[in-house]
Amino acid sequence: DFGGEVERVLRMADGCALLIDALEGPMPQTRFVLQKAIQLGLKPIVVVNKCDRPDARTDAVVNEVFDLLIELGADEIALDFPVLWASGRDGWASRDKNDKDRGVDDLFDAILTHVPAPKMDATGPLQFLVTNLDYSEYVGRIAIGRVMRGSIKPGMAVGLCRADGRMDRGRVSKVNQFQGLGRREAQEVFAGDLCAVEGIPDITIGDTVVHPDSPDALPRVSVDEPTLHMVFRINDGPLGGREGKFVTSRQLSERLDRELRSNVALRVTPGETSEEFHVSGRGLLHLGVLLETMRREGFELTVGKPQVIEKEVNGEMCEPWERLTLDVAESGMGAALELLGSRAAEITKVDPRNGRMHIEADIPARGLIGLRSRLLNATGGEAVMHHAFASWRGVNPGAIKPRVQGVLIANEAGPATSYAIEPLSDRAVMFVKPGDICYQGMLVGENTRENNLVVNATRMKPFSNVRAISKDATVVLKQPRIMSLEQALEYIEEDELVEITPTAIRMRKRLLNETERKRVERSERSRAETSAREG
Repeated sequence: DFGGEVERVLRMADGCALLIDALEGPMPQTRFVLQKAIQLGLKPIVVVNKCDRPDARTDAVVNEVFDLLIELGADEIALDFPVLWASGRDGWASRDKNDKDRGVDDLFDAILTHVPAPKMDATGPLQFLVTNLDYSEYVGRIAIGRVMRGSIKPGMAVGLCRADGRMDRGRVSKVNQFQGLGRREAQEVFAGDLCAVEGIPDITIGDTVVHPDSPDALPRVSVDEPTLHMVFRINDGPLGGREGKFVTSRQLSERLDRELRSNVALRVTPGETSEEFHVSGRGLLHLGVLLETMRREGFELTVGKPQVIEKEVNGEMCEPWERLTLDVAESGMGAALELLGSRAAEITKVDPRNGRMHIEADIPARGLIGLRSRLLNATGGEAVMHHAFASWRGVNPGAIKPRVQGVLIANEAGPATSYAIEPLSDRAVMFVKPGDICYQGMLVGENTRENNLVVNATRMKPFSNVRAISKDATVVLKQPRIMSLEQALEYIEEDELVEITPTAIRMRKRLLNETERKRVERSERSRAETSAREG
């Protein structure tokens, strides 16, 4: 999701340390980042981490890195990479696997030896490429980048080379230099150093800050286009406004506008009504981070199922495809392959590794939505999944099957009771526990079968003057499935929403009333039958 940001940051680097897991080896993210580093001429220092694991494949992993470098077109200098063995847990990195007492001195020595010093002109006219943005309520946008030529200091008059070729003028109010994880104010920053520049309004990623008398713009860095969009809307459910501080459409609109000031990969457009907004981002993680941040700030909202954005490439409608890798137990390989097949995935490699199966596949991005949670269910939690953007391809006509299991839908409002949950848990996995507030149309569990069930999760045990027998005194319930925000976004279907509040994440039907849902289903079925007859 943050591939564009990775590429921009790599432009500020003179070298790189390639961190590899001693068991898993190169992952899809490894391929993506390493390819960008090679294209920019960076020479990797390979650091094999987790060498303390008893099942580590250290030598095999180094061979896999070598093969990957050849596949990515690395030159002979990059192929002659230094290797360090490390254990982040134990705090050592060494050229010798058996020397675990040197700390990380060997890593620092390798950086000094193999990473070249920046070749910059500190005496020429200023060139500063903006590669990232920060935002402050007090000073506005803060440009982050590297001084490529000359120097920059507070009070300096500068020019700003825009994307359309024009040059605006401005003045730097403050320059901060990075120190560790923080920043410190600097009187002057020279070529080769990173800094954060304040005082230039409306500056954006890709702009070049220059000397006004020498406006030489650097090649622009691009911001990746969104690949996924969701509908954000106010929480109009029965519990709306009870748990959050910010609940109105005006507050939601203002918050999204603030996010646009620093989150340049985000797109926001008005929805069909004044209470909803179409928000587009780089992927589910990108949008999930925004939603989680808003939830912690006190916002209440509902969001629909994520939708993949298609775009036209050379006259053909295309969709994003991702390169996926899976590591599953041998017992779960059949279920994993079956699930991938239902998601229009193309299997490219199946490789046994230390009692587990390593699977590589290409899969449309829409096939990834909801895959993680269903894969964990199908394999009993014995699966590790990674993916990274691969390419744009023509839209795959293959249908991706919806969720296999049906859901339990509440038909009454009130707190869930153990008396109601006990019989339901025999045929379903519950999402609620006794005491959780339910309302009509809320998803309270997952059925073991394909059909949806409307249930009463708030039913109370009837009282009578007959003495209860002892076996009724204690009820042992199964642990409910508590979903994270990302899991809930993956789980829902087209006719469902995720309700997000500071204290809870709930799933519900768009139409809360069962009668209305049935009427819409009949209408859609009638239209489909009419269309089939006319066709």
